[in-house]
This record gives sequence, structure tokens and C-alpha cells, in this order.
Amino acid sequence: MASRSPGPRRGAFHLPMETAEDTLSLGHTEPALRRIGIFGGTFDPIHLGHLILAEEAWFQLGLDRVYVVPAGQPPHKQGQQLAPVEHRLRMAQLATADSPYVRVSRIDADRPPPHYTTDMIRLVRERVGRSVELYFLMGMDSLRDLPTWHEAEWLVRNCRLVALSRPDVELDWGELERHLPGIRDQVIILDMPELEIASHVLRERVRTGQPIRYQVPAPVERYIREHHLYRGNGQG
Repeated sequence: MASRSPGPRRGAFHLPMETAEDTLSLGHTEPALRRIGIFGGTFDPIHLGHLILAEEAWFQLGLDRVYVVPAGQPPHKQGQQLAPVEHRLRMAQLATADSPYVRVSRIDADRPPPHYTTDMIRLVRERVGRSVELYFLMGMDSLRDLPTWHEAEWLVRNCRLVALSRPDVELDWGELERHLPGIRDQVIILDMPELEIASHVLRERVRTGQPIRYQVPAPVERYIREHHLYRGNGQG
């Protein structure tokens, strides 16, 4: 099992940003890391379902580190108005501030668009080297739609794909294999607690004045409230 030594954690949610060093986007390497998870997404906002997937992947796969990587401007969400990436990064940092094994990385947010997942994973691979095992964490719906992704074949060949089991999403393995030969051998399906929380539902609840207190970490709920996120057509 991988080492679980805690990393530095400082600062409260309302103080200037003080988080564990983002070695991935800084281009530094951590020699002790041999198996890392990359959890990409918009995280708009990050919620407890995201955190459970990160924890279960870390535990079940024996990962040394899980990097939460908020996307800059994902092409497939161009028709959707996202909260500014700095807000999404900050909420992710607040949500994971007490975790010894999760880091939030700017590696996607700080690079120029278009923000395709494959390009981000290529950059991660350049930073960590060939000896590190990469596991890309994704939702079951994303796995189902993977054939539509930019350069999906490259992604399947160059990292293991990890998805959480969801009874409401059915996979057609035959169809996936037809488009992406060999994908079944590259996919790990995690059994984990079922938690029906979705970011788009949370945004709508905030917009209509409904509570989200027990669906996101408390610092995230306070941040959304204090920065007036998701209150109207704008994002804050």
C-alpha cells in the first residue's frame, strides 16, 4: 500500500490562499510518487461526490497522490457559462485543504486553450516521467461518451481509466470496443457509496435559494455565498 504521510496544510478558508505546493504545475517532481490519479473536470462547484471518488481511488488503487485538476475552458462546455476558473480552483483547494493525499493543480488552468484532456495528460506525463503510473479518474457518463472525446484513442493507450460505478448509467462495452479497441482492459470500475449529487443541480439550487450545506464542504458553501456565485445568469 502506498505511503500516507500527511503534507503541509495551513490557513483557513477566509484567509489568503496558502495551500500545499502544486508540484505538478510548477514542473517539480516528487521522487516518491509512483502511482498518481488525475481527476479532471470543471468542478463547478466541487462537491462531496467528487471527494468520495478521489478518496476511493486513492484507497482502492493504492495511489500516492490524487491531483484534482479544474479545467480551464473545456471545448465540450463552450455553450455553458462556467464560474471563472480562479473561483473553481479556490473552491477545490478549500474542499481538499485537510487531505494529506489530494492536491489541486493549475496545470490545465494555466495553459492556453483549447483545454483538451489529452493535451493536459500529455503535459502531466512530461512532468512526471515515464516511470509513474497514471490513472485518469472520470465519471461513468464520461466513460460512456469517451469515443466522442478529442484523441480518445491516445488517452486509452497512455493511462488507466478509472470510473465509479453508477446504476443509472449503462455501458455498451461492445460499442466502446468498436470505437476504442482495447479499452476494456484499460478501465477500472470502482465500487463506491452511491451519492446522487451533481454540480448542475447544485448551481440551480443556489440560483433558486435552496440549501446545499450538506452536499458540499462547509468552506465551499461559505465561499459560494460570500462571492455570490451561481445567483443569476452570471457566475459571480
